[in-house]
Amino acid sequence: MLGTAPNFRDLAGSTAGGGARVRRGLLYRADSLARLDDDDFTILSGLGLRQVVDLRTVFERERGVDRVPDGAEYVVLDVQRNHSTGADLAAILSDPDRARAVLADDGAERFMLEVNRMLVGTRDACAAYRKLVERAAYGPLPLVFHCSAGKDRTGWGAALLLGLLGVPKDDVLEDYLASNARLGGLMDWIMELVGGQGLDPATVRPMIEVRPEYLEAAYAEIDSVYGGFDGYVAEGLRLDPATVDALRERLLH
Repeated sequence: MLGTAPNFRDLAGSTAGGGARVRRGLLYRADSLARLDDDDFTILSGLGLRQVVDLRTVFERERGVDRVPDGAEYVVLDVQRNHSTGADLAAILSDPDRARAVLADDGAERFMLEVNRMLVGTRDACAAYRKLVERAAYGPLPLVFHCSAGKDRTGWGAALLLGLLGVPKDDVLEDYLASNARLGGLMDWIMELVGGQGLDPATVRPMIEVRPEYLEAAYAEIDSVYGGFDGYVAEGLRLDPATVDALRERLLH
């Protein structure tokens, strides 16, 4: 839909429990909105967005300022609490010495598994994702939430919201994996970047893809720490059941 934000998409269409479906035009997920050209910004503005939720770190936000449509509230929910590490892949791969340290001994996949465990296991992440759910349940809509590539931090946010709406795991995974088909330009840019630094592009590929095992790492962490998704929602996110009910009332039909 947006050539300069290729991972922008509606979360609608999935079937939840009882045959209800996720409403269209209310909840969007995206990659960075800092790179939007004028044509895409016009399209975005035409959606009538009321909230733009930025999951990125302060370092990413300073490097790329979002283009926010008139009438939309801009909200920062930094899931990493201003850390320069974590899912900010561009920063890691732009530093050859740091990249070599991360990528050594097949480290890229281990790194991504740890990122996904962090997204459900840290206090900062839980606080940010709780607020995302509350804003989707009670705040003005439509809402878009995003990070830089729209695949990891945004990917878990989408998995969380769809899970709360009762969408089956197989459909959540399908939405999660859809990022791979939308990020060809990013992948090409990163491959060119690392190749020019003398790094083996094959060692980087696990960091610029989404894979089923990454999402499963998040679910496994939830099972280990909270005993399952319901425990994560109640104890980790500390979401009131009324908020989940409100979310479903708004977003299902």
